[in-house]
Amino acid sequence: METMIGMQCFVRSAEAGSFSEAARRLGMTSAAVGKNVARLETGLGVRLFHRSTRSLALTEAGESFLHEIRDGLTSIQSAVDNLASAGGQPAGMLKVSMGTGFGRTYMVPLLAPFLAKYPAISPDWHFDNRQVDLIAQGFDAAIGGGFELPPGVVARELGPAHRVLVAAPGYFSERPAPASPADLHAFDGIFIRSPQTGRVRPWPLRNRANQQAPVTLRMRMTMSDPEAACESAQMGLGIALVSVPNALPFLRSGALVRVLPDWYVDGGTLSLYFAAQKLLPAKTRVFVDYVVEHFRAQELARHFSAF
Repeated sequence: METMIGMQCFVRSAEAGSFSEAARRLGMTSAAVGKNVARLETGLGVRLFHRSTRSLALTEAGESFLHEIRDGLTSIQSAVDNLASAGGQPAGMLKVSMGTGFGRTYMVPLLAPFLAKYPAISPDWHFDNRQVDLIAQGFDAAIGGGFELPPGVVARELGPAHRVLVAAPGYFSERPAPASPADLHAFDGIFIRSPQTGRVRPWPLRNRANQQAPVTLRMRMTMSDPEAACESAQMGLGIALVSVPNALPFLRSGALVRVLPDWYVDGGTLSLYFAAQKLLPAKTRVFVDYVVEHFRAQELARHFSAF
């Protein structure tokens, strides 16, 4: 087991480029990671890293060793996790990334029934609107929309990732609401900037006939959080372009209304991502199945559609 820990520390350090970042991903101290890698090097009789005060780089032997063990280590760790399950039941820390508003609205309510069924699983849920590196950062799963599928990762579709235009009901009390996308240029817009690039993506609007039109709203403000954008729109500060799952609670309460309800932005699919491996840890497998079944039973894919 000591060798297994050493190999985990080595792989994460190689991926992260530093002992400190590897330690953060593994939930260990930087000193512990460094010592585990040093023990592994002593046991193998080779130096795996070139070390300096500012950098950590693989040696030629280290690059070869990383290539040989990375995929196998994941399978071995999954087998160990499954064997370690409590009384044959799925167990262990379940590290999942999800958007803040989406997670609080749709995932946190699943905690009680999920843990009642799988009491030996310990959720480690990260609420962040930023896309994570699932494998390098040690996440068991992630939920998001509009992401490109990275190598070594597979996805189970949960529903459409549609975005819609919303505003407060009283926003148009002193002026007519836009009748077509061409009218949007006269209104203030509340946009979501990408957490990765810091930019606002130029999404095109489309309708059922697959006609397209640009979003010409005046950029009044940008937000990194869609729930904050909805709350800003609720205060009458402009028209927000947000995902349907984030807008839905505000639309159902009447705090917001759809603008140009025949038009929407197609952002791809909302999916649950996890590592592509033959022996998926039991904790991850039951979580994926549970979430997919819940979304199916509640018909959330239909609710998340713009139509």
